[in-house]
Amino acid sequence: MQKSPMTAQGLKRLEDELRQLKSEERPAVIRAIAEARSHGDLSENAEYHAARERQSFIEGRVLELESLISTAEVIDPTTLSGSRIQFGATVELVDEETDKESTYQIVGAHEADIKQHRISISSPLAKALIGKEIGDSVSVPAPGGDRTYEVLKVIYK
Repeated sequence: MQKSPMTAQGLKRLEDELRQLKSEERPAVIRAIAEARSHGDLSENAEYHAARERQSFIEGRVLELESLISTAEVIDPTTLSGSRIQFGATVELVDEETDKESTYQIVGAHEADIKQHRISISSPLAKALIGKEIGDSVSVPAPGGDRTYEVLKVIYK
């Protein structure tokens, strides 16, 4: 089974979601199914069918989370150092065309969240950045044409 890199924070979020699904969501949907059954004819019972769909989603997500957690290889960025970009690095970049600065942390695929400035290790930007150092320029394919960035800072926190 192939391990997938993940930060400790990412693993904790997955474990929290799994715990919430198992301890709160699953029992609640079981109660909803039981209540809907008590209303009689199941063939025309919309509440029953909705609860069963929700149960199916929850069970699928539980299996997915258990699989992700079992294959997680936790990498602690605070134990890493150096100027070369690798998994877990927080990278400050400047767009060479617009001079707009941005900061991203390179994380596992299942913990990426662009709103939180966390990009997946498998994203085009992260792939282009891996192995680069401060002062290097990277070209990243984008829908509107290639973008070129300069690496300003590499931090492991």
